Amino acid sequence: MLTLKQVKEIREHLEKAQRPVFFFDNDQDGLCSFLLLQRFIGRGKGVAIKSYPALDANYFRKVQELNADYVFILDKPVVSEEFWKEIEQVNLPVVWIDHHDLNGSELDIPEFVNYYNPVFNKVKSSEPVTALCYQVTNKKEDLWLAVVGCCADNYLPDFYKEFLKKYPDLGVDTKIAFEVVYNSRIGDVGKMLSAGLKDTMTNVVNMFNFLIKVKSPYEVLEESSKNRRLHERYNFINKKYQLLLERALENRKDKFLFFKYSGDLSISGELSNELYYMFPKKMTVVAYVKGAKINISARGKNVKKIILKALEGLEATGGGHDNAVGAQVREEDFEIFRERVGALI
Repeated sequence: MLTLKQVKEIREHLEKAQRPVFFFDNDQDGLCSFLLLQRFIGRGKGVAIKSYPALDANYFRKVQELNADYVFILDKPVVSEEFWKEIEQVNLPVVWIDHHDLNGSELDIPEFVNYYNPVFNKVKSSEPVTALCYQVTNKKEDLWLAVVGCCADNYLPDFYKEFLKKYPDLGVDTKIAFEVVYNSRIGDVGKMLSAGLKDTMTNVVNMFNFLIKVKSPYEVLEESSKNRRLHERYNFINKKYQLLLERALENRKDKFLFFKYSGDLSISGELSNELYYMFPKKMTVVAYVKGAKINISARGKNVKKIILKALEGLEATGGGHDNAVGAQVREEDFEIFRERVGALI
């Protein structure tokens, strides 16, 4: 977790920020982190980062469009040098909160950036950024949002017990985060938010505006005129998701569970998470073909070492956590990568 000094510093930054822009990774952990901070101070705009692996310079235009006086970066392990150059020219304060192990590249963080990552604290830890933001805000009415973001990132927080007492009908009594994700109503909230992030920009912004104002998770679960589009999007994506999951399960007897697919729906992270939940002793690799590039989501014990080793010498990127990583390889290198993974297991 963050130190008391770090919590105090982040709160001070939030209090100073009058027109902050929150850049966050395009998943539930990133989204819930943004919502916790925005709801804490009652101001600021959120921008989901879809560029991979870095927050690239193209996003700087949002800083200008929103006339931001502060930049917050949440749950993003890499930021491009070009983005930093743009920020430095306008002399804006930056607060970067993350939980990824950068393998030494933390030395590349500019001096003007206020960087917070418990991986590099004296007492090391790697809780989701949602947990860190909830530590900063500690707003009990936002407890459910904190649970959604943490569990979606396969982390069951200490405050889940408190959540169960407050919302016994929405959770399940478990010590496994993915049990919450796949077997509870609060898990359904997380799936809906994931689906909502995969909509058009206009609808994503509308979802942000809705979530900033809601008082409880029941307002998300119960369809209304305010969230009808979110429910429609979830139902649409879930139908496609279930079909892909069925296809992926056809390979469950293989040495490692491998699934490759294409199409207009990028849900490799969601698929790999559920497959890993279903087969926790088996390494899972889901590959999404996107033009000349293939995006990879891999899950499994110590999977990071295996994936990074398999990527050596290839024109590729990759990183994440010990048991959950993302990567991208060229289509022409994919079979080499796949063979290497099989040999390393």
